[in-house]
Amino acid sequence: MRILGFSKRWAKLEQKEFSTFRLPRRDQDWAVGEQVQVVFQPRRKGGGEFLGEAEIINNKSKVIREISEEEAITDGFANAFYMWLWLKTAHKGISMEDTMNKLTLSWVRRV
Repeated sequence: MRILGFSKRWAKLEQKEFSTFRLPRRDQDWAVGEQVQVVFQPRRKGGGEFLGEAEIINNKSKVIREISEEEAITDGFANAFYMWLWLKTAHKGISMEDTMNKLTLSWVRRV
C-alpha cells in the first residue's frame, strides 16, 4: 500500500471524502480503487504520523491554470493564487501548463 503524505494538517482531512492535487507519478500513477496510507509528514524522522487508510474514488487530470478558485479554496487555500505560490515552493520548476491529478478520496479507516 502506497503512502499519500501531507505536510500540513488540512481541514479537509476531517471530511468523509476529500480531494487533493498530486503530480502524476512516473513509476505508477494513482489509480481509482487503490487504497493508500494517509500520513502526516511522512519524511519526518520516524516515518511521520499515520492518519488512516483511504480509497481513491476519482482521479481527474487537470492543467494547473485550469484549477478553479473554488477548487483551490476547497483544497485549503485562500484562493488559486496562494495555491500556485505553494505549488511553486513545493515543486521547483513547475509551470502553469503542467498537469496534475485531482484525487478524490474516501476514508476507509481513520486513526
